[in-house]
Amino acid sequence: MNKNTGQGGLFFLFKGVPLSCILVGLFVLQIILAVGLTAYLSISNGQKAVNEVASELRREVANGVEQNLQTYLSTPRQVLRSNQNLIDMGLLKIENLATWEPYLIEQLKIFPDALALTASNEQQEYLAVEKLNDRQFLLRKASKSTGYDLYTYRIDSQGQRTQLPEVIKNYDPRSRPDYQTVVTAKKFSFSQIFTPLTEPTLFISASQPIYNSQGELLGVNSTLTHLSEIGDLLQNIKVGKSGQIFIIERSGLLVASSTTEEPFRLQNGKPIRLAASQSGNSFTQATAKYLATKFSNFDQIQSLQQLDFSFEGKRQFLEVRPLQGEPNVNWLIVVAVPEADFIGQIDRNIQTTIFVCLGALGLAILLGIVTARWITQPILDFSTATKDLADFTNGEDSVVKVQGIKELEVLGESFNEMAQQLRKIFITLTTKNQELELQVKQRTQELQQEIQERINSEGRLGQHNRVLAELANHKAVFEGNLETAFKVITEKAANALEVERVGVWLFNSDTYGGLRQRSKLQCISLYERSKQRHSTGLERNLADYPIYFKALAAAHTITVTDTRTDPCVQELWNELLEPNNIVSLIDTELWVDGEVVGTVLYEQIGIKRTWELSEQNFVSSIAQFVALTLEICDRIRAESALREAKEVAEMANRAKSTFLKNISYELRTPLNSILEITESLQNQVYGLVSEEQRQSLNILESSGKNLLELINQILDLTDIESSKIELQLANTSIRGLCDSSLSFVKHLAFQKNIHLSLQIPEELEPIQVDERRIRQVFINLLTNAIKFTKEGGKVWIEVQPNFTNKYIFFSVVDTGIGMLSDDLFKLFQPFMQVENASTRRSTGSGLGLVMVQKIVELHGGTVHAESQLGKGSRFTIKLPWKKVGE
Repeated sequence: MNKNTGQGGLFFLFKGVPLSCILVGLFVLQIILAVGLTAYLSISNGQKAVNEVASELRREVANGVEQNLQTYLSTPRQVLRSNQNLIDMGLLKIENLATWEPYLIEQLKIFPDALALTASNEQQEYLAVEKLNDRQFLLRKASKSTGYDLYTYRIDSQGQRTQLPEVIKNYDPRSRPDYQTVVTAKKFSFSQIFTPLTEPTLFISASQPIYNSQGELLGVNSTLTHLSEIGDLLQNIKVGKSGQIFIIERSGLLVASSTTEEPFRLQNGKPIRLAASQSGNSFTQATAKYLATKFSNFDQIQSLQQLDFSFEGKRQFLEVRPLQGEPNVNWLIVVAVPEADFIGQIDRNIQTTIFVCLGALGLAILLGIVTARWITQPILDFSTATKDLADFTNGEDSVVKVQGIKELEVLGESFNEMAQQLRKIFITLTTKNQELELQVKQRTQELQQEIQERINSEGRLGQHNRVLAELANHKAVFEGNLETAFKVITEKAANALEVERVGVWLFNSDTYGGLRQRSKLQCISLYERSKQRHSTGLERNLADYPIYFKALAAAHTITVTDTRTDPCVQELWNELLEPNNIVSLIDTELWVDGEVVGTVLYEQIGIKRTWELSEQNFVSSIAQFVALTLEICDRIRAESALREAKEVAEMANRAKSTFLKNISYELRTPLNSILEITESLQNQVYGLVSEEQRQSLNILESSGKNLLELINQILDLTDIESSKIELQLANTSIRGLCDSSLSFVKHLAFQKNIHLSLQIPEELEPIQVDERRIRQVFINLLTNAIKFTKEGGKVWIEVQPNFTNKYIFFSVVDTGIGMLSDDLFKLFQPFMQVENASTRRSTGSGLGLVMVQKIVELHGGTVHAESQLGKGSRFTIKLPWKKVGE
């Protein structure tokens, strides 16, 4: 169809009116309408956006605060739950609080939010560990050993314990409010927020009652935490430009705020809780008073509340929600945001939009007047031709002829060529579209089938995961109860895989040459799904099925789709598989401690089955649970044997100590009598004695005193080994300690003309030790040094701190006979002496150096010996040293 451009249609209705004026008028009208509509929508949508953004911001902030609070409050629950788990496993006993001390200290290091951890029991025993800083702790303890008085100790980074003067007589932790509260509640609970008298802050405690298997109360485990960190947390959350967050109790008392204001005030030096309506922050105070007016009782707020109110003539958005999920924690989270934080930028954007629209209006009018007459008519002609071109269904060709403008004539010719090409393309696309619709229909059917198969596979996988999750939480698995665990595992595995039989088979445990023999498989647990029956006792011998046993050793998993043709199980077909109609099976190995100990066998009857990868992964996971049960059972047996052996060793040690103490006391009584009679004879109480008799009496006296010294050393050593010695620590002058020790052995050195000396730095600070015990150490070392130093030799003490001043070294050095380095290991063994010509001439019990080592170790130190034959020896003592005032 040929068309010529000309005047008609719409132009006829506006006859006599220039088209440029019509277009400019309509364009101006459109711009005016657009500006008005834009302004209206901007204001309306701006207000709506403010409400939505404010609501979303309040909700997001409140959600974040609630999540952080739940995370913060979950720390005490985690601490107490981990303790409960250890108690349930028998690793901690509430009846024996002595084992809790190191564990509570480590827990305070792991959980930095916790301030203190306590444990108390029904026997009136109490143990509390409080963290002073990362390196120091306070220990409070009351037990039978303290006469149920509460003692307080300071523990430093080295683990040294120093008793503080604070002692509370006849302390009963069962009368504490937190103990009574949780016993009444009979479950985990938080205490009310409280303010201590000694520190301006807020605390909250969490407690867990501990019961035995009969439901009898054994004690209470508690933790104490600061609430000041909640305020720090709120201050780090930004709410608009000037919004605030605060947390209150149902009573209206302030818990924490995003402002710098503390939730309490000091009155006569004591912290007093602050109500939110009495806050020094005017915004917080106004918000709290509005809530008090809105809700006569805060207990009415049981769900999320989004409100708004006016403060200083401006609208404020408000969200209140109760904290959920924690017992006895009945708090309200309040988020308040001024509307001005959002509306200012929106107002500026509306003004900018209006100015831009007005500017565009003026520019459009100017450009419309200039260009309307130049381009309007040809554009309208092409618009009409384009509408005809868009309708390819009319079967006619659209041809446009343009005259008057050279460029538009060229455009018209191009347009006509394009129209013909588009028609051809339209016909081709119609054909292709029909073909694609057919292909899409076929592919849709295929995808539906694939989706259904995937849904079925995901369903099976989900069932497998649920079974594994149930086994992971099953009590019998983690108690090593083989019979119950294997019954549960085989039954659940058979139902999940929908197989007839699942059995656990273990190799015989006979050993030869230190190696496990795999000559026989014994069925420990077999479950038959159709009969819902468990059985045991089946066996398979290597001699009867060598190929099957070889296949088990070569492959981690034997997967058989058809048992009639698979060579691995052909030996089993006639006797075992065919009679039971087993046509498919899968057999996976059990590994325990790097060794194959058996298999888990799954047997399918009736029809062949191709084992999918997910099913193979599932049977491997089941095998791991069986192996885990075996490992736990072995571990429980080993732990039981170890406990029995430990008890036997402790009984033997106590018997040895008792025997030594009793025999020593029995020997010392007659020996003292002998020494008294000897002294009377020497003093000629019973008459004159001859010179030969006097010499014999002197020998008798010397031997008796040596024997008495040996008995005393044995008693001291027995007391140390049985931990009956309590050190009396006190600040002691280092120089005075060394001088007094040298003075004690001065007469021995004088007899052998041995020179004694002291090498010590000036102005050393005192050391905290048991002065009598350490002096005994120095005297023993000096006596030995003098004993094994020839006449005219030298013996001296060297004192030298280390470069950090944490330790100080005392060395007793001599120029004596020395010894071989290979003999040094014998020095600190009881009743052992190094044999050489000189030592054989010297008397000794062999206990002196043992006593030295034990006493130094009680002080947290060590002893080190160095010696060279013929050149002398050096014994060095390393002791902890803390300067006074640190």
